[in-house]
Amino acid sequence: MTMQRSLMANSFAILGLLATLAGCAAPPMGPMVQVLPGPGKSFDAFQYEQANCKAYASDQVRGQAEVANQRAVGAGVLTTVAGAGLGALVGSAYGAAGAGAAIGAAAGVGTGAAIGAGTSSNAQMGIQQQYDNAFASCMYAKGNQVGR
Repeated sequence: MTMQRSLMANSFAILGLLATLAGCAAPPMGPMVQVLPGPGKSFDAFQYEQANCKAYASDQVRGQAEVANQRAVGAGVLTTVAGAGLGALVGSAYGAAGAGAAIGAAAGVGTGAAIGAGTSSNAQMGIQQQYDNAFASCMYAKGNQVGR
């Protein structure tokens, strides 16, 4: 029975890790704000400015997705350890510390995955908003029409 519980705890740990990784924040793929060429501006000039402003916006959010993902993984590890400790403590009161630790760790992984995914999702929205603001500011400064 102990091996079966250990296998179950390992399965939960793997599923939790996969759930955490699936919810990772990523650098923005591009702007989510509409920009039109300024009056009298050629499309070629607009495309050149757009490429420069995308590079500028990317520089403004560089590294933020990695930081958000490290926090999410840290939350997963912390809740797994806390869950294992709590499970061992409760399990020792009933004479099953090892099983309690395995069950607690599995619960901690699930909780950590949920917290990490939520944190990454919120970070993703913030990163995208910063990217869009930087891009829109750059394009507006170059005389283009920015809409929201």
